[in-house]
Amino acid sequence: MAILITEKTRVIVQGMSGRIGQFHAQDMIKHGTNVVGGVTPGRGGETLLGLPLFNTVREAVEATGAEASLVFVPPPFAADAIMEAADAGIKTAVCVTDGIPSQDMMKVKRFLKRYPADRKLRLIGPNCAGIISPGRGFMGIMPPHIYMPGRVGIVGRSGTLGYEAASQMKALGIGVSTSVGIGGDPINGSSFRDILELFEADPETDAMMMIGEIGGPQEAEAAIYARDHMKKPVVAYIAGLSAPKGRKMGHAGAIISAFGESAQEKVEILSAAGITIAPNPSAMGETMASVLTRRAAA
Repeated sequence: MAILITEKTRVIVQGMSGRIGQFHAQDMIKHGTNVVGGVTPGRGGETLLGLPLFNTVREAVEATGAEASLVFVPPPFAADAIMEAADAGIKTAVCVTDGIPSQDMMKVKRFLKRYPADRKLRLIGPNCAGIISPGRGFMGIMPPHIYMPGRVGIVGRSGTLGYEAASQMKALGIGVSTSVGIGGDPINGSSFRDILELFEADPETDAMMMIGEIGGPQEAEAAIYARDHMKKPVVAYIAGLSAPKGRKMGHAGAIISAFGESAQEKVEILSAAGITIAPNPSAMGETMASVLTRRAAA
Protein backbone atom coordinates (compact mmCIF):
# COMPACT_ATOMS: atom_id res chain seq x y z
CA MET A 1 0.00 0.00 0.00
CA ALA A 2 1.01 3.63 -0.22
CA ILE A 3 0.17 6.52 2.07
CA LEU A 4 -2.28 9.31 1.24
CA ILE A 5 -2.93 8.40 -2.41
CA THR A 6 -3.46 5.22 -4.44
CA GLU A 7 -4.97 4.47 -7.84
CA LYS A 8 -8.40 4.30 -6.16
CA THR A 9 -8.30 7.72 -4.47
CA ARG A 10 -10.99 9.97 -5.98
CA VAL A 11 -9.42 13.37 -6.60
CA ILE A 12 -10.88 16.75 -7.51
CA VAL A 13 -8.89 19.81 -8.57
CA GLN A 14 -9.89 23.18 -7.15
CA GLY A 15 -9.03 25.71 -9.82
CA MET A 16 -8.84 23.12 -12.61
CA SER A 17 -10.08 25.54 -15.27
CA GLY A 18 -7.06 27.82 -14.81
CA ARG A 19 -4.06 27.41 -17.13
CA ILE A 20 -1.80 25.85 -14.46
CA GLY A 21 -4.57 23.76 -12.92
CA GLN A 22 -5.61 22.35 -16.27
CA PHE A 23 -2.02 21.52 -17.27
CA HIS A 24 -1.29 19.56 -14.12
CA ALA A 25 -4.72 17.92 -13.98
CA GLN A 26 -4.08 16.59 -17.48
CA ASP A 27 -0.68 15.25 -16.39
CA MET A 28 -2.25 13.58 -13.35
CA ILE A 29 -4.86 11.87 -15.53
CA LYS A 30 -2.16 10.77 -17.99
CA HIS A 31 -0.24 9.03 -15.19
CA GLY A 32 -3.19 7.15 -13.76
CA THR A 33 -4.55 9.45 -11.06
CA ASN A 34 -8.27 8.96 -10.50
CA VAL A 35 -9.32 12.57 -11.14
CA VAL A 36 -13.13 12.75 -10.97
CA GLY A 37 -13.83 16.45 -11.48
CA GLY A 38 -12.89 20.06 -10.88
CA VAL A 39 -14.20 23.05 -8.96
CA THR A 40 -14.45 26.55 -10.41
CA PRO A 41 -17.14 28.89 -9.02
CA GLY A 42 -19.45 30.04 -11.80
CA ARG A 43 -18.58 27.21 -14.17
CA GLY A 44 -20.64 24.43 -12.63
CA GLY A 45 -22.30 22.22 -15.23
CA GLU A 46 -19.47 22.58 -17.77
CA THR A 47 -16.96 19.87 -18.63
CA LEU A 48 -13.19 20.09 -18.95
CA LEU A 49 -10.78 17.32 -19.94
CA GLY A 50 -13.88 15.14 -20.18
CA LEU A 51 -14.68 15.70 -16.50
CA PRO A 52 -17.45 17.70 -14.80
CA LEU A 53 -16.87 21.10 -13.24
CA PHE A 54 -18.71 22.13 -10.09
CA ASN A 55 -19.38 25.46 -8.41
CA THR A 56 -18.50 24.22 -4.92
CA VAL A 57 -16.48 21.45 -3.32
CA ARG A 58 -19.57 20.17 -1.52
CA GLU A 59 -21.35 19.70 -4.87
CA ALA A 60 -18.29 17.86 -6.22
CA VAL A 61 -18.11 15.55 -3.21
CA GLU A 62 -21.82 14.74 -3.35
CA ALA A 63 -21.72 14.01 -7.09
CA THR A 64 -18.41 12.11 -7.33
CA GLY A 65 -17.58 10.80 -3.86
CA ALA A 66 -14.29 12.74 -3.98
CA GLU A 67 -12.06 12.22 -0.95
CA ALA A 68 -8.99 14.26 -1.93
CA SER A 69 -8.45 17.69 -3.44
CA LEU A 70 -5.56 19.43 -5.16
CA VAL A 71 -5.71 23.19 -4.62
CA PHE A 72 -4.56 25.41 -7.50
CA VAL A 73 -6.12 28.62 -6.18
CA PRO A 74 -4.35 32.05 -6.13
CA PRO A 75 -2.90 33.17 -2.76
CA PRO A 76 -5.65 35.66 -1.80
CA PHE A 77 -8.31 32.93 -2.04
CA ALA A 78 -6.36 29.75 -1.21
CA ALA A 79 -7.14 29.71 2.52
CA ASP A 80 -10.88 29.89 1.81
CA ALA A 81 -10.48 27.05 -0.72
CA ILE A 82 -8.77 24.84 1.88
CA MET A 83 -11.44 25.56 4.49
CA GLU A 84 -14.18 24.87 1.93
CA ALA A 85 -12.59 21.47 1.22
CA ALA A 86 -12.48 20.68 4.94
CA ASP A 87 -16.10 21.70 5.42
CA ALA A 88 -17.19 19.51 2.49
CA GLY A 89 -15.66 16.37 4.01
CA ILE A 90 -12.47 16.08 1.94
CA LYS A 91 -9.97 13.82 3.76
CA THR A 92 -6.70 14.94 2.13
CA ALA A 93 -5.93 18.29 0.50
CA VAL A 94 -2.70 19.24 -1.24
CA CYS A 95 -2.13 22.98 -1.62
CA VAL A 96 0.56 23.86 -4.14
CA THR A 97 -0.05 27.62 -3.89
CA ASP A 98 2.95 29.75 -2.89
CA GLY A 99 2.66 33.13 -1.17
CA ILE A 100 -0.31 32.51 1.12
CA PRO A 101 -0.07 35.06 3.99
CA SER A 102 0.94 33.53 7.34
CA GLN A 103 -2.10 35.10 8.99
CA ASP A 104 -4.35 33.26 6.52
CA MET A 105 -2.64 29.96 7.37
CA MET A 106 -3.11 30.61 11.08
CA LYS A 107 -6.81 30.98 10.36
CA VAL A 108 -6.78 27.68 8.44
CA LYS A 109 -5.01 25.84 11.27
CA ARG A 110 -7.56 27.10 13.80
CA PHE A 111 -10.42 26.17 11.47
CA LEU A 112 -9.21 22.58 11.03
CA LYS A 113 -9.08 22.04 14.79
CA ARG A 114 -12.85 22.27 15.05
CA TYR A 115 -13.34 18.88 13.39
CA PRO A 116 -13.11 15.50 15.18
CA ALA A 117 -10.31 13.16 14.17
CA ASP A 118 -12.52 11.03 11.91
CA ARG A 119 -13.64 14.11 9.94
CA LYS A 120 -10.51 16.23 10.06
CA LEU A 121 -8.85 17.18 6.79
CA ARG A 122 -5.16 16.32 6.42
CA LEU A 123 -3.48 19.27 4.68
CA ILE A 124 -0.25 18.86 2.72
CA GLY A 125 1.46 22.18 2.00
CA PRO A 126 1.02 24.98 1.11
CA ASN A 127 3.95 25.89 -1.14
CA CYS A 128 4.69 22.24 -1.81
CA ALA A 129 5.34 19.87 -4.69
CA GLY A 130 2.56 17.51 -3.61
CA ILE A 131 2.39 13.74 -3.08
CA ILE A 132 3.09 10.81 -5.39
CA SER A 133 2.77 7.04 -5.09
CA PRO A 134 4.72 6.00 -8.21
CA GLY A 135 2.72 4.00 -10.71
CA ARG A 136 -0.48 4.57 -8.76
CA GLY A 137 -1.27 8.28 -8.70
CA PHE A 138 -0.11 11.74 -7.71
CA MET A 139 -1.43 15.12 -6.66
CA GLY A 140 0.91 17.99 -7.40
CA ILE A 141 3.53 19.30 -9.78
CA MET A 142 6.32 16.73 -9.59
CA PRO A 143 7.64 14.97 -12.74
CA PRO A 144 6.34 11.38 -12.36
CA HIS A 145 8.89 9.79 -14.69
CA ILE A 146 11.75 10.20 -12.19
CA TYR A 147 9.99 8.07 -9.55
CA MET A 148 10.33 4.27 -9.54
CA PRO A 149 7.89 2.19 -7.47
CA GLY A 150 9.51 0.69 -4.40
CA ARG A 151 9.66 0.59 -0.61
CA VAL A 152 11.34 3.85 0.51
CA GLY A 153 9.28 6.81 1.64
CA ILE A 154 10.43 10.38 1.01
CA VAL A 155 9.32 13.45 2.96
CA GLY A 156 10.82 16.89 2.48
CA ARG A 157 10.29 20.62 2.66
CA SER A 158 12.03 21.11 -0.70
CA GLY A 159 10.28 19.66 -3.73
CA THR A 160 13.39 19.91 -5.89
CA LEU A 161 15.56 17.99 -3.42
CA GLY A 162 12.80 15.39 -3.22
CA TYR A 163 13.07 14.95 -6.98
CA GLU A 164 16.85 14.67 -6.66
CA ALA A 165 16.62 11.99 -3.97
CA ALA A 166 14.16 9.95 -6.05
CA SER A 167 16.38 10.26 -9.13
CA GLN A 168 19.51 9.18 -7.27
CA MET A 169 17.75 6.21 -5.71
CA LYS A 170 16.24 5.18 -9.05
CA ALA A 171 19.74 5.11 -10.56
CA LEU A 172 20.72 2.67 -7.79
CA GLY A 173 17.63 0.50 -8.27
CA ILE A 174 15.84 1.80 -5.17
CA GLY A 175 12.17 2.65 -5.56
CA VAL A 176 9.73 4.89 -3.71
CA SER A 177 6.52 3.91 -1.94
CA THR A 178 5.26 7.49 -1.58
CA SER A 179 6.97 10.88 -1.72
CA VAL A 180 5.46 13.79 0.21
CA GLY A 181 6.43 17.44 -0.07
CA ILE A 182 5.27 19.15 3.12
CA GLY A 183 6.14 22.63 1.84
CA GLY A 184 8.56 25.36 2.73
CA ASP A 185 6.30 27.86 4.50
CA PRO A 186 6.68 28.53 8.25
CA ILE A 187 3.05 27.49 8.88
CA ASN A 188 2.06 24.32 7.05
CA GLY A 189 -0.55 21.64 7.35
CA SER A 190 1.53 18.50 8.00
CA SER A 191 4.89 18.16 9.73
CA PHE A 192 7.76 15.72 9.30
CA ARG A 193 6.51 13.86 12.36
CA ASP A 194 3.01 13.52 10.89
CA ILE A 195 4.34 11.91 7.70
CA LEU A 196 6.97 9.75 9.43
CA GLU A 197 4.18 8.33 11.59
CA LEU A 198 2.24 7.32 8.45
CA PHE A 199 5.34 5.71 6.91
CA GLU A 200 6.13 3.84 10.13
CA ALA A 201 2.64 2.32 10.03
CA ASP A 202 2.81 1.44 6.31
CA PRO A 203 3.73 -2.24 5.84
CA GLU A 204 5.10 -1.57 2.36
CA THR A 205 7.57 1.14 3.40
CA ASP A 206 10.90 -0.20 4.71
CA ALA A 207 12.85 3.03 5.22
CA MET A 208 12.48 6.80 4.95
CA MET A 209 14.40 9.70 3.44
CA MET A 210 13.79 12.98 5.29
CA ILE A 211 14.92 16.20 3.59
CA GLY A 212 15.02 19.24 5.84
CA GLU A 213 16.56 22.67 5.86
CA ILE A 214 17.39 25.55 8.15
CA GLY A 215 14.66 27.28 10.13
CA GLY A 216 11.87 26.00 12.35
CA PRO A 217 11.70 23.17 14.91
CA GLN A 218 10.13 20.43 12.75
CA GLU A 219 13.29 18.41 12.13
CA ALA A 220 14.13 18.36 15.85
CA GLU A 221 10.59 17.25 16.70
CA ALA A 222 10.85 14.51 14.06
CA ALA A 223 14.16 13.36 15.56
CA ILE A 224 12.59 12.93 19.00
CA TYR A 225 9.66 11.00 17.50
CA ALA A 226 11.97 8.74 15.47
CA ARG A 227 14.15 8.02 18.51
CA ASP A 228 11.22 7.10 20.73
CA HIS A 229 8.72 5.47 18.38
CA MET A 230 10.25 4.31 15.07
CA LYS A 231 11.75 0.94 14.24
CA LYS A 232 12.37 1.63 10.55
CA PRO A 233 15.63 3.37 9.51
CA VAL A 234 15.62 7.04 8.57
CA VAL A 235 18.17 8.84 6.39
CA ALA A 236 18.22 12.64 6.54
CA TYR A 237 19.76 15.45 4.56
CA ILE A 238 19.66 19.01 5.92
CA ALA A 239 20.15 21.83 3.43
CA GLY A 240 21.81 25.10 4.44
CA LEU A 241 25.04 24.15 6.22
CA SER A 242 26.69 27.28 4.83
CA ALA A 243 23.73 29.60 5.49
CA PRO A 244 24.53 32.56 7.79
CA LYS A 245 22.31 33.07 10.84
CA GLY A 246 19.45 35.53 10.39
CA ARG A 247 19.49 35.26 6.58
CA LYS A 248 16.43 33.93 4.77
CA MET A 249 17.41 31.26 2.27
CA GLY A 250 14.84 30.32 -0.39
CA HIS A 251 11.73 29.16 1.43
CA ALA A 252 9.77 31.56 3.60
CA GLY A 253 10.30 29.25 6.56
CA ALA A 254 14.05 28.92 6.07
CA ILE A 255 15.31 31.52 8.50
CA ILE A 256 17.16 30.73 11.73
CA SER A 257 15.67 32.38 14.80
CA ALA A 258 16.39 30.04 17.72
CA PHE A 259 18.70 27.28 18.92
CA GLY A 260 18.24 24.07 17.00
CA GLU A 261 17.21 25.82 13.77
CA SER A 262 20.59 26.02 12.03
CA ALA A 263 21.57 23.17 9.70
CA GLN A 264 24.51 22.07 11.86
CA GLU A 265 22.40 22.01 15.02
CA LYS A 266 19.74 19.97 13.24
CA VAL A 267 22.35 17.50 12.00
CA GLU A 268 23.61 17.05 15.56
CA ILE A 269 20.07 16.52 16.93
CA LEU A 270 19.18 14.02 14.20
CA SER A 271 22.45 12.12 14.59
CA ALA A 272 21.96 11.88 18.34
CA ALA A 273 18.54 10.30 17.66
CA GLY A 274 20.13 7.53 15.59
CA ILE A 275 19.26 8.95 12.17
CA THR A 276 21.84 8.50 9.41
CA ILE A 277 22.93 11.79 7.81
CA ALA A 278 23.70 12.21 4.11
CA PRO A 279 26.70 14.59 4.08
CA ASN A 280 25.70 16.45 0.91
CA PRO A 281 22.85 16.43 -1.63
CA SER A 282 24.72 14.26 -4.11
CA ALA A 283 25.07 11.51 -1.48
CA MET A 284 21.40 11.03 -0.62
CA GLY A 285 20.94 7.96 -2.81
CA GLU A 286 24.17 6.21 -1.86
CA THR A 287 23.56 6.87 1.85
CA MET A 288 20.13 5.25 1.60
CA ALA A 289 21.62 2.32 -0.33
CA SER A 290 24.20 1.81 2.42
CA VAL A 291 21.55 1.86 5.15
CA LEU A 292 19.36 -0.65 3.26
CA THR A 293 22.35 -2.95 2.71
CA ARG A 294 23.24 -2.92 6.41
CA ARG A 295 19.60 -3.55 7.33
CA ALA A 296 19.36 -6.52 4.95
CA ALA A 297 22.57 -8.01 6.38
CA ALA A 298 21.47 -7.60 10.01
